[in-house]
Amino acid sequence: MAAKRVHGDYPSPTDLSTVKRHKDLEFPEDTTTALEDDGAAAINLLSLLLQCAEYVATDHLREASILLSEISETCSPFGSSPERVVAYFAQALQARVISTYLSGACSCSQLSESPIPSQKIFAALQTFNSLSPLIKFSHFTANQAIFQALDGEDSVHIIDLDVMQGLQWPGLFHILASRPRKLRSIRITGFGPSSDVLASTGRRLADFAASLSLPFEFRPIVGKIGNVTDPSRLGRRPGEAVVVHWMQHRLYDVTGNGIDALEIVRRLRPNLITMVEQELSYDDGGGGCFLGRFVEALHYYSALFDALGDGLGEESGERFTVEQIVLATEIRNIVGGKRRGVMRWKEELSRVGFRPVSLRGNPATQAGLLLGMLPWNGYTLVEENGTLRLGWKDLSLLTASAWQSQPSD
Repeated sequence: MAAKRVHGDYPSPTDLSTVKRHKDLEFPEDTTTALEDDGAAAINLLSLLLQCAEYVATDHLREASILLSEISETCSPFGSSPERVVAYFAQALQARVISTYLSGACSCSQLSESPIPSQKIFAALQTFNSLSPLIKFSHFTANQAIFQALDGEDSVHIIDLDVMQGLQWPGLFHILASRPRKLRSIRITGFGPSSDVLASTGRRLADFAASLSLPFEFRPIVGKIGNVTDPSRLGRRPGEAVVVHWMQHRLYDVTGNGIDALEIVRRLRPNLITMVEQELSYDDGGGGCFLGRFVEALHYYSALFDALGDGLGEESGERFTVEQIVLATEIRNIVGGKRRGVMRWKEELSRVGFRPVSLRGNPATQAGLLLGMLPWNGYTLVEENGTLRLGWKDLSLLTASAWQSQPSD
């Protein structure tokens, strides 16, 4: 999915001669605004980076390496927001160049995306949650949609395709416990990469549920839903409402085999699917689209770095942790991505028989109240065709949507 503005399409670039060297390369003018604030040096860095991306796309690796050396001498992940963005994209390009050189000696399976996340990444995500409303928006909006869909239900099964540390669910437990009609049971099936992380997540959620007197059960599944060989493990119990939560990000692959994941979800016939996606395509590793997707990613992460820098100084250790561990990992996975055939999940859900559920009304109202209570400026919230988009200034960063099975299926 291409990055989209919260308000309208990209404007036509005015004078971009200093920041583009390729006839097909169009870089939206507002992406360079922050760079222009830092003067000609930052504009020159961007120009070098885009030229380097063109060299990588056309397999001129020697020329790319020369430019990358020049960039590394003049920008730093400890500098201004523009310098930090360029530094991390340059590192990602360098990793792609190295992997291309090594591809003759290694199989493609050895040149995969970044390793499975560790406690270090989870800790950085918690820091990110304290510095930015993006994660809060994801959790809060999905929880409101789920709560609304469960009206009248007393037995609930939530299938979280990437449960991580389960930070989302205590908020839902709290509002479910406040309902006049008490739950008979609530269980969560959580997918994740590590049995140890899943076990600790299950214990924390069980403790919180017990504090609210909620009857709770947690089932961990190590792996990804698209690789499940026995879908009956996910089956619903009589009288149980099923919710699937699907958070897409670029830290690692959440779903595994996309076609199989969709088929398993379709067969579950959930009462609701909640999905939160970054407004960003994933590079498929093919040179034909690499340049366009590189520019799109640079546009997107320039906004994220600008948002973090808006409230935190260059010396902030928390800001550096988030940028180095979370954002830089995503950038490396996009620029050096080897996976092909990335699915457009909303289109695929429609194809296999799901219809969108509007998030206007209470979910949109509550999300707006949440954003108004937080101490960040520059973020925008827009309801569009029943989806909710969280943006930084005029760029959409996250889209939340909800889905139900077609009644006729």
